[in-house]
This record gives sequence, structure tokens and C-alpha cells, in this order.
Amino acid sequence: MSNPGASDTTPIHSITQLAELLAQGCKPRDAWRIGTEHEKFGFVRPEATVGADAPQAGKAAYATPPYAPQGIETLLRNLHKSEPDDWTSVLDDGRIIGLKGQGEAAGAAISLEPAGQFELSGAPLRTLHDTAEELSNHFDAVRPLARKLGLGFAPLGFHPTATRADQPWMPKTRYGIMRDYMPKVGTMGLDMMQRTCTVQVNLDFGSEQDMVRKMQVSMALQPVATALFANSPFVEGKPNNFLSNRARVWTDTDNARSGMPACVFEKDFSFERYVDWALDVPMYFIMREGRMHNVAGRSFRAWLNGERQDGLEGFTPTLGDFEDHLTTAFPDVRLKQFLEMRGADAGSPEMMMALPALWTGLLYDDSALEAAWELVRARPWEDYVKLRELVPMMGLDTPWGEGTVRDLAAHMLSISMDGLQNRDMVDEQSQTSEWVYLAPLTALAAGAPTQAEHWLERYYGPWMGDASRIFLESEI
Repeated sequence: MSNPGASDTTPIHSITQLAELLAQGCKPRDAWRIGTEHEKFGFVRPEATVGADAPQAGKAAYATPPYAPQGIETLLRNLHKSEPDDWTSVLDDGRIIGLKGQGEAAGAAISLEPAGQFELSGAPLRTLHDTAEELSNHFDAVRPLARKLGLGFAPLGFHPTATRADQPWMPKTRYGIMRDYMPKVGTMGLDMMQRTCTVQVNLDFGSEQDMVRKMQVSMALQPVATALFANSPFVEGKPNNFLSNRARVWTDTDNARSGMPACVFEKDFSFERYVDWALDVPMYFIMREGRMHNVAGRSFRAWLNGERQDGLEGFTPTLGDFEDHLTTAFPDVRLKQFLEMRGADAGSPEMMMALPALWTGLLYDDSALEAAWELVRARPWEDYVKLRELVPMMGLDTPWGEGTVRDLAAHMLSISMDGLQNRDMVDEQSQTSEWVYLAPLTALAAGAPTQAEHWLERYYGPWMGDASRIFLESEI
């Protein structure tokens, strides 16, 4: 979740002005980049709980670390101290809530999800090889500092053992607003905030027409990514019959701001149509003079039209307000000045790399994008919406036409493979092409178990029903 800024104080005069704001994201092909974001759950390592001098003495093994003391706050500060030239602190009411990259880390950020899920928002990079190096460097930086605190990190889609009450809250003003508002609009919004982790990739577009095609293709195929990356089969220590409980949670979080908006698949979809949809997403907050004002549930459209609403009196809507507002919309593919693919569970480092590889191959090569569009347009939009409802439980075995989603995934991967081969981005050191990062997915399409199915095999086999074993086995 992005940190709000409301930096552009230009007053809004028209919807066209907002569409033009999105259109500023159009870039020439040679400026297209890949930005990968991933989240992971912190946990207390077992050996750190034993003995008076242990860093987590008295804590329960595998518990979620608090913000402070000896928790997430300390880790952030230690990361800053260890690499002072690469990071500056991000504060909320004087408390450190993240790090902003500078120097060699320019364009990257480290932030906290509501229960302390640790997120790397990667810099916009030219190749997948650069992304792999960035991820490796991040793990290498975090791992020793976390171990000194007695902590580990597990990239999983839904917390496998904790109840909602077990989870802490990070001191971010935005999350306080969401915490109060979520139960009013869905049954699982707090679960989304406190107990889910994702991996996503942010990709560019060259024009409005290019944006439309990429948005429609990626929105329709997002449920296939959910099936491929399913990695959350446990809830409070037990299987709950879902392979992606994270995706299930999103089916009733806040449907006014999430899901697969119908406007994306309409013939006249455009920057302006997306703005029109976003204006009816209920607001969370506005920023003024560094202070966040709670306006949860208010209408941005009504505010823009000059209608009186509690908490907005005397404030004029600005472009910065709308930019912040866009970060509070959670469709499966989010449009800002780039596209965010949001359908996957967090997973292993190999799967973290497979996610950007999949979408880069599909969307960054013209022939691959056209082939993906032909694949998508063969079925009506409603079929993909139904698929979104089914894949959290059935995964790749979800029926699709005369076969299953596994067949659809195989077709999708073949197109992505072609797209990456056409990009022909070869790593100078290893002399490997970007398509190598698709290997975990090609195995899945050929019948290998998903991450969720692998963990279920472990649970019913050598773990003997102890889901907490997943933490050390999945630790980065």
C-alpha cells in the first residue's frame, strides 16, 4: 500500500484533467520498466525464545513480531543504519513506517502492511535479470539483521496459524482509518489487511490504446495467475479447503473498490472511463499540511461537484488528492500511471520471479500481446468473473471449457515464453534469457503441484498436522 502524499496542489476542474493525469504514464517502448513488489510475514524463530538472553525471550515461537520493542521498528532502523546511503526514513507522526530508496536504491521502497508484513516495492528496472538481483540483494540485507532480532520471514499468501486477534497493528494513520471502515463494507477486510501477502508486478504502457489492450488481457487472465500462484491453504493452523485463501478474502473485502470492474471490458474503455469508475470508489482520507483527515465513505464525485460532505468542508479537490485516492482502489489490475498485476499470493523467491516474468512476456511484446488478446476474446467477460470466484478453491483444476484452468495456463505460458524470447534480454554474466524465470510455472502447467498443494502434502505427511512447520520451510 502506497504512502499518501497529495503533493500536487493543482485544483481539479474536469474529469478530462484526471484522464490526462493517467495519460502522463504513456512511455516509449525503450522506457518501459518492470517493478516488482512482494510482501512476507515476520515470525519469531524458535531458538530466539529460549533463555534469558534470547532476543525474543518469553515470546511464543512463530508469533508475529510487534512493531516495538525488538520488532519491526528496530529492523527498519537497523536497515537504515546498515545502508545509510541507500535509504531515508519514512515517518508517520514521528514513527518510522518505511524506507525510501536513494542512491543505488533510488526508485525502491520498503514499507509495512497493517500487521507488519514487510514489503519491498522494487525500483523500475529494465530486465528480469535486474529484478532477480534486486530481490537477492534485499534478502541478503534483511536476513542477517532479522536473525539478530530472532526473526524470520515467510512469503505466504495468508497467515497459516495466527488469528486476527493475534496480529499487531502498525502505527500508520491510514491503517487506522481502514481498520474502522472495513467492517462496514465487507466481512473479510480486516483479514485482507492483517493476514494476507501478495507479489505483484508493475508494468508500463505506450498509449491509451496500448493501456486498454494490456488492461483487458491482464484483468481477464488474473484468475489464472491466482491459480498458478496459490499459496495459502491454511487458516489458524488447519486446511480450510481453499488453495488461495488470500484470493477468497478478496471476494468480500470491499466490492465497491475491488474485483474486476465491468467498465474495463466495455468497448469504450479509456483513461476517462477508469477515472469515471474511480470517482465512485468511496474515499478513505485526504492529506493537508502533512495531516491525514478521515473522510472514509465520502464520495469523490460529490466533492468534485461541490456538494457538502462532512469532513470535506472548506477543502478543494486537487490532483494530489486524486492520486492518493487511486491508491485506495483495489481492482485485480490497478491503473495509475502504470498497471499493477494484483492477483497472486506471495510465494517462494522462484515464484516471486515467475510472476513478473509471466506478465512481462505477455504484455511487453506486440505479437505476444496480440496472441493473448485472441485467447481472451474467445470467451465473454462474465466467464472470467465466474472463474475468479472458483479458482480460490479449485486452483488449476477449475473447469474451463472442455478442460481445466491448467490448460488455459499452459496456453498463457506458451505465449509468455514467446514474448520473452522475442525480447531477447540476455544476462551478461550467466548468458541466460529471461524465459528461464518461467520454469516453475511450466512445471505447474505440466502437472506439478502448486505451492499450496505442496504444503498440504507436507501437512498430511511428515508434518503430521502441524502447520507451524511451514514457517522454517518457507523462510527466505
